Amino acid sequence: MASKATTKSALIKHLSEKTELSKKQVVAVLDGLSDMIKKDLRDKNIAVFTLPGLVKFKLITKKAVPAGERMNPFTKQMQFFPAKPAKKVVKGVPVKALKDFAASMKM
Repeated sequence: MASKATTKSALIKHLSEKTELSKKQVVAVLDGLSDMIKKDLRDKNIAVFTLPGLVKFKLITKKAVPAGERMNPFTKQMQFFPAKPAKKVVKGVPVKALKDFAASMKM
């Protein structure tokens, strides 16, 4: 039997049981956390949000790439690639505590 990833409703149920809060209160906490992450990432002076012991979110600005011929890394042949506009992406990087936990797990 294959394991499945935790769903949002399962997460809410688990947290409400663990913290003895109602499901509505847990949803409010998660919504507040989401709003705080968005606020910090939107601020140009901050653009980073750390969830202690878990993950650090960073807002990264990727530069525009002009159209042109470049080597395809898979076929090693020259190929025309279309232009890509500049964009902003959010990257999640695990913090040291989570990396250490993953390293200590047995396969």
